[in-house]
Amino acid sequence: TPAAIRAVARDSVWEHYRRYYRPDELVITAAGGLEHDVVCSLVVDALHAAGWSLEADAAPVDRRSTERAEITGTAGLHVVKRAVEQANIIMGCPTIVATDERRFVMSVLNAVLGGGMSSRLFQEIREKRGLVYSTYSFASSYADAGYFGMYAGCTPSKVRQVLDLLGLELDKLAEGGISDDELRKAVGQLCGGIVLALEDTGSRMSRLGRAELVSGEYQDIDETLRLIKAVTAQEVQELAKELAAAPRTVTVVGPFEETETFGL
Repeated sequence: TPAAIRAVARDSVWEHYRRYYRPDELVITAAGGLEHDVVCSLVVDALHAAGWSLEADAAPVDRRSTERAEITGTAGLHVVKRAVEQANIIMGCPTIVATDERRFVMSVLNAVLGGGMSSRLFQEIREKRGLVYSTYSFASSYADAGYFGMYAGCTPSKVRQVLDLLGLELDKLAEGGISDDELRKAVGQLCGGIVLALEDTGSRMSRLGRAELVSGEYQDIDETLRLIKAVTAQEVQELAKELAAAPRTVTVVGPFEETETFGL
């Protein structure tokens, strides 16, 4: 809340910074027209200037050996009352971690289900039925946890209908799988996006940092593209079955009482 933010004291922010933003907690990546030794020297100078005393054998904490995080949230419906004209819906569940071999299968699944204007969610719920302003799916994965979700923004009176359709599209993917044409388009979309991202220095930098944090191994572009192209329709359906069978958490934000059930 605004009151909670205003109550944050400078000393609390400073304590948080000194506790977590420290040399043994940092991974620094850089990309572009630079020299490695020069970058290292600049980093060391900056850390010294910030008051850190660097040990010769200092190294970042190994985050890659982290065990799977315990899920403490609860599945089911959660309603958040807000005086807004549009209802915002998220339906999701826990899924694979970043090092899972099926991460590229997840990318293809996400592209087919809700990764763009040709996706199933967009075509079925927005284009065909005109029930939502926006809808898409997403997947995020970390060293110790991952989650998959579907979003929709709609008129408050359409929430129940949209909730049913979000669940239905995931179930249809699990039961019927995807077509060869959908697989081909999704793979092309993903590969094209990766290649285009190479033109952005920031994307290259983020790719390096994520590789260091998550796996400790840098995977070149050719290998990444090969693994995406190797994904099969059967693998996508098998992962969809896992998602469809998982307990779902649904959050609805809008002009509703928190006791609203939407008939679920």
